[in-house]
Amino acid sequence: MKISKNIITLLVIAICFISCNRSNDKLAVLSEVENDTSTTIDNKVEELLSKMTLEEKIGQMNQYNGFWDLTGPAPAEGAAAKKYEHLRKGYVGSMLNVRGVEDVRKVQKVAVEETRLGIPLIIGFDVIHGYETLSPIPLAESASWDLEAIKKSAEVAAEEAAAAGINWTFAPMVDISRDARWGRVMEGAGEDPFLGSKIAKARVEGFQGNDLSDYKTIAACAKHFAGYGFAEAGRDYNTVDVGTSTLNNIIFPPFQAAIEADVKTFMNSFNELNGVPATGNKYLQRDILKGKWNFDGFMVSDWGSITEMIAHGHAKDGKQAAEMAVKAGSDMDMESYLYVEELAGLVKEGKVDEVLIDDAARRILKVKFELGLFDDPYKYCNEEREKATLGKQEFHDAVLDMAVKSVVLLKNENDLLPLKKGNQKIAVIGALANDKTSPLGSWRIAAKDETAVSVLEGLKQYNGNEIVYAKGADVSIGETNFVKNLKINNTDKSGFSEAKAIAKNADVVIMVLGEHGFQSGEARSRTEIGLPGVQQELLEEIYAVNKNIVLVLNNGRPLAIPWAAEHIPAIVEAWQLGTQSGNAIAKILYGDYNPSGKLPMSFPRNVGQVPIYYNYKNTGRPSNPEPGVVFWSHYIDQSNTPLYPFGHGLSYSKFEYSNMEVVVNNSAEEVSVSFTLKNNSKIKGKEVAQLYIKDLYASVTRPVRELKGFELVELNAFEEKSITLTLTKAELGFYNNEGKYVLEPGEFEVFVGGSSNTVLKEKFDLQWDINQ
Repeated sequence: MKISKNIITLLVIAICFISCNRSNDKLAVLSEVENDTSTTIDNKVEELLSKMTLEEKIGQMNQYNGFWDLTGPAPAEGAAAKKYEHLRKGYVGSMLNVRGVEDVRKVQKVAVEETRLGIPLIIGFDVIHGYETLSPIPLAESASWDLEAIKKSAEVAAEEAAAAGINWTFAPMVDISRDARWGRVMEGAGEDPFLGSKIAKARVEGFQGNDLSDYKTIAACAKHFAGYGFAEAGRDYNTVDVGTSTLNNIIFPPFQAAIEADVKTFMNSFNELNGVPATGNKYLQRDILKGKWNFDGFMVSDWGSITEMIAHGHAKDGKQAAEMAVKAGSDMDMESYLYVEELAGLVKEGKVDEVLIDDAARRILKVKFELGLFDDPYKYCNEEREKATLGKQEFHDAVLDMAVKSVVLLKNENDLLPLKKGNQKIAVIGALANDKTSPLGSWRIAAKDETAVSVLEGLKQYNGNEIVYAKGADVSIGETNFVKNLKINNTDKSGFSEAKAIAKNADVVIMVLGEHGFQSGEARSRTEIGLPGVQQELLEEIYAVNKNIVLVLNNGRPLAIPWAAEHIPAIVEAWQLGTQSGNAIAKILYGDYNPSGKLPMSFPRNVGQVPIYYNYKNTGRPSNPEPGVVFWSHYIDQSNTPLYPFGHGLSYSKFEYSNMEVVVNNSAEEVSVSFTLKNNSKIKGKEVAQLYIKDLYASVTRPVRELKGFELVELNAFEEKSITLTLTKAELGFYNNEGKYVLEPGEFEVFVGGSSNTVLKEKFDLQWDINQ
C-alpha cells in the first residue's frame, strides 16, 4: 500500500506535536514546583506529589545498584533490561554504587529527560572514611577524641565524593559495640554512648555542612537502626537480644544525637530485636524514630533486608515482606525489588493504605529538594570540578592531620620512643610495614590499591638513620579484596631467618604487625582476636635476639596481645590510617607529633573476656570479699580487667591531675567539676581530660562509671591549667525501662583523669527534681 507524502508529513507533524506536548507537560509540571520561590520545600513536595501516579510514588521508594556497564549500550534483555525500563518510567528513586561524573550524568539524564516527571535520582555510596583520599578508619578517628578533626574528615570525604557525582553517603555508622569479634567495630566509634553521640553529631555535620544544597555537601545516613553492634557472639548479621535499659541508654543515644544534627536519612539494621527484624519493626521505625523522636527524613533498608525477613521466618513471601516493611516505616527498598513489584498491588487490594506510600515518597522527595537536585539535577556532575578536586593536596594534608591524631601510644617503657633521628640502625620487620594497600582499611571501594604511604616509605623520609627491612612473614595468603575472605598465613615462616638476622644487629627493631585491612569490616567476624597467623611466633623469635622492640599495630579492632603487653617495651596502636598512613606513623615514632589518642574501645586480655567494656554493672557480688572466697563474679583463670581500658592512651609528655573540687549549684541546676592539669615534662603535648560519674543508687541500676565529659587540652612544657567541666540534667539522668528520661536525687561520685581507670574522685549529693 502506498502512502502519499502529504500523509507522511502530517503523521510526522502529529508525532512531533504529541512528543513536544508531553515534554512541555513534564516541564510545566516541574517548573510549577521548581520556580515557585514563594513556597516552602514542603509545599513544593505536596505540589509534586499531587501530580504523581501511585506507581511513580512507589518508584521513589525503589533503589537499584548499578546494573549495567555505563560505557556501553543500554541493556536489551534480562533483569538489567527490566531495571532500565523501570528507570525510564520513573520507577527508580535512587541508585547506589554509580560513581564518577560521567556515569552519574548518564543515569541522571535518563531519570530527568526520559521519565514523565523528570524527578532526579539521589545517588548513594559508602563514603565511610573518605572517597578516594582516605582518612583513618572510623574507629581510629574516634581514638582522637578530637571532634573538630573528625568533622573536618567528613567534610573532606563529602567534598571529594560530591565532586565525583555522589550526593548521599551511607554513613556514619553509629552502632555502639562492646565486642571486638565483630568486624564492623572498625566502622563505628567504639563502646561508649556519650563519646559515640558526640562523634555521630560531628560526622553528620561534616557530611551535610550548614547548607545541604551546597555542591560540596552530601546527605548523611545514621545506621544501623538498631542494635546491630550487639550481635550475639560478635557474629555479623546474628540475632540481637538486649533489654530496654541497654536499648535506651546505650544503643539509642548516638541515633538521637544524629537527629539533633539534622541527619537526613536512617538505615535499618539486619538483626532482629525482640523477635522482629528491624526492617519490619514498627516499634523502632514508627513509634520511636518517626513518632517519639519526630524524625522527618527517610529510612532506607540495608541491602536486601526486606526480602531477608523471609529467611528470618517473619514473612512467608516477598509480598508479605513488602507489606510488613512499609507498614513498619521502611521508606526505601535497597536491592530487594519488592516495593516496585508488590506495593501497587497491595494498595489496590486494600492491604496497604496509600497514605503510607505518600508519606514515604514525601520524605524522599523532601531530601532531594533540600539537596538542590530539582534546581539543578546535574549539580554534582561537573567534569572540571571532579578533575580539580579528587586527590587535591589539601585533602592529603587533612587526612594526615587526622591520622596522627588517631594514633594511641599504649606503652612506652624507658622512653624508648620517640626514636633518635640519627646514628641508629633500625630494623623494620613485618609484611604490613611495606604494604601500600592494607593501610587503606576496609570500606574504601573508591580508592585505588597501592595508594597508601607505607610505614617503610614514611620512615625512609628521615635520613639520619640506617633503615633495613625484612618481611618476616605474610599476614595472609591469596587474594586481598572486599568480597573475599582472606586466608591467614598459619604455616609459612620461611622469612623468619632473614628477619632475625637484621634484628640481631639493630639498635631498635620496629615490628609492624596486625590485621590486613580486609580482615575486619562487614562479614569479617573473628573468634580469635590475637595477632593473626604466625605473627605472634615471629614477634617472640625477634624478641629472643633483640628486646629493643617498638611494636606498631595495624588493625581494625581491639586485639588481645597479653604477651606483647608484658614483654615489648613500646607499643603503638596505629590502626589502619588511610592514604597518609606511613607518614603519620613516622611522625609519631620520631616525635614530630606527640601522640594524644585515647582508646575508644577496651582491649581484652583474651577473647574469653569479650564482650568487655568499662561501663559495666556492679552485680550483687562485685568484688572478692576476702582471700580464698570463690563465690563472686570473676574468672578462675583470668582477671576481670581489660588489658588496656577505655580512654587509655599515653603521651611523650607526663600529665598530672590534682586539686579536684565539686560545686553543686542548685539554682542553676549545674554541677561544676574543676581540677588542675599539669604537663610535668619538657615536651609540649595534648591530653584528653575525662570526666566520669557513678550514680550510687537508682531505680534502674547504673554502671560503675559513665563518661559524661571530656576536653582536649594542649599544654606547653611544665604548664598547668585549671579546667572546669559542667554536669547538667542531660548528663546526670538516665532512661528508665519505660523509655522516660529521669533524674533521681541521691549521691553521686565523680572521677577525673586520663582514662576510665582514673582514681581521682569526689562525692556530691543531688536533690534536683527533673519534673520542675
